[in-house]
Amino acid sequence: MKVNLLIDGREVSVEAGLTILEAARSAGIHIPTLCYLKDIQSIGACRVCVVEVEGAKSLMPACTTEVSTGMKVYTNTSRVREARKSVVNLILSDHPQECLSCTRNNNCELQKVAAELGIRELEYSYPGRRREKDDGNPSIVRDPDKCILCRRCISVCHEVQGVGAIGALDRGYNTIVSPAFKLPLGDVMCTLCGQCVNVCPTGALSEKSYIDEVWKALSDPDKHVVVQTAPAIRIALGEEFGMGAGAIVTGKLVAALKRLGFDGVFDTDFAADLTIMEEGSELLERLNKGGKLPLITSCSPGWIKYMEHFYPEFIPNISTCKSPQQMFGAIMKTYYGIVNGIARERIYTVSVMPCTAKKFECERPEMRASGFKDVDAVLTTRELAALIRQAGIDWDMLPEEEYDDPFGMGTGAGVIFGATGGVMEAALRTVYEIVTSKPLEKLEFTDVRGMEGVKEATVPVGELEVKVAVAHGLGNAKKILEAIKAGAEYHFVEIMACPGGCLGGGGQPLNTADYVGIRKKRMEAVYEADRGLPLRKSHENPYIKKIYEEFLGKPLGEMSHKLLHTHYRNRKRSGM
Repeated sequence: MKVNLLIDGREVSVEAGLTILEAARSAGIHIPTLCYLKDIQSIGACRVCVVEVEGAKSLMPACTTEVSTGMKVYTNTSRVREARKSVVNLILSDHPQECLSCTRNNNCELQKVAAELGIRELEYSYPGRRREKDDGNPSIVRDPDKCILCRRCISVCHEVQGVGAIGALDRGYNTIVSPAFKLPLGDVMCTLCGQCVNVCPTGALSEKSYIDEVWKALSDPDKHVVVQTAPAIRIALGEEFGMGAGAIVTGKLVAALKRLGFDGVFDTDFAADLTIMEEGSELLERLNKGGKLPLITSCSPGWIKYMEHFYPEFIPNISTCKSPQQMFGAIMKTYYGIVNGIARERIYTVSVMPCTAKKFECERPEMRASGFKDVDAVLTTRELAALIRQAGIDWDMLPEEEYDDPFGMGTGAGVIFGATGGVMEAALRTVYEIVTSKPLEKLEFTDVRGMEGVKEATVPVGELEVKVAVAHGLGNAKKILEAIKAGAEYHFVEIMACPGGCLGGGGQPLNTADYVGIRKKRMEAVYEADRGLPLRKSHENPYIKKIYEEFLGKPLGEMSHKLLHTHYRNRKRSGM
């Protein structure tokens, strides 16, 4: 059913049930917002989106007011403009004036709205800092003084992720968004997934930066500094430099890293292929020898931490494989050092990841297979963009360059790790051919693709019908785990902490205008990148074959078990 209304004198026709904000946007009419988050939250808390509705006694929040037939809306009257300016001035009165040094400078929604409203002088003075920063964990920094109480982070943490690590405490002027009892994030059951960071409009939440540590390593002549880039980086980094969502920038990414001075520029896709060899073999061993089923993937550190906190009874189901990031680091500190004659204490490994939880993962005490940390520092996509800007590199002028051999060669199976369902699909490509000794007629397992929260499929692998399931977002992880507890039978389950998988990770470029749509575009790019590669199955990677022949021996062998596998622990009653 259509509803016809007037917005600023223009006739607009939209579906019934839409809000004034949605109707205005469909007509190309801009209404500023701060607390609104498309597809996630519309609570009218900030009052920045107020409009005049003919016949209404007071101004109405556009994000929560439904349209009605004959409604007349005015979005740009003097009354509306003054009300919005008053609201923003009040927010600014309780906000640190640290724009130049803030992580969100030039990318802050509060800053943008203030500029749009023409606020050039503050009507009220800021009283000064009252609350301390929470930066005691490896992944996320929380600065309560920069919080504008929009509650986006709360909605994502509770409604999307189902974790509930943060909430609104106290009342009135003393209200604060915080973990329970105002504890640090590191002391509560937070997965450090960073989805709260992705939706924060200001600098109240940000990733913990390791840029200075990486610059220090690059400047140290005694360090041999290598870098790996996750599959999801190549389809998101371009957004930081004005390119459209889903632009594939692999060549420019590599060129930028080489100009930054890294001694080796490698692709995490190689380690993703290595993961498939180990995890696929682990699945076959459990199927053939009666091991614990379903086997559940272990690539996502946010998911692993969630499981350790909320579902530790599933630890026996979790693959013992390290994530590709950690496998890569272990190989760098051992095989790479041996082949190149470099002492492992001189090798400094940097990862560029779409994920804030990866920073926590590299600090886990289990991740020191060589006697040293597998990975020394993790940068997010956003931090790499900052590093490139600090170095004065002109992104538009960068040529297309190739990763270094041998760890620069990955297959399409490694690339699709960046999307939900990708690990599952990559594993099935390899497991099918190992079991049947026949080439797959169709590589794409479309049943495990897409943005549906939980996906199920039955895949014939030889004489066995393999039942698989895929979940992305921790709220959906809970659904699938509860289904298993209730008796649902699967052989193999993939879980990713972030909506959309790694492409929607907590360290990706910030874009709250279309929380779901931006992920769909990145997902399309992931599969496009897969189709463009000459090799699309992990077991066909010649360098994977070589590393097993020269060093690892065989999947699940003694050396691979030592370097590439790990264990997890029950965190039911603990934070970190």
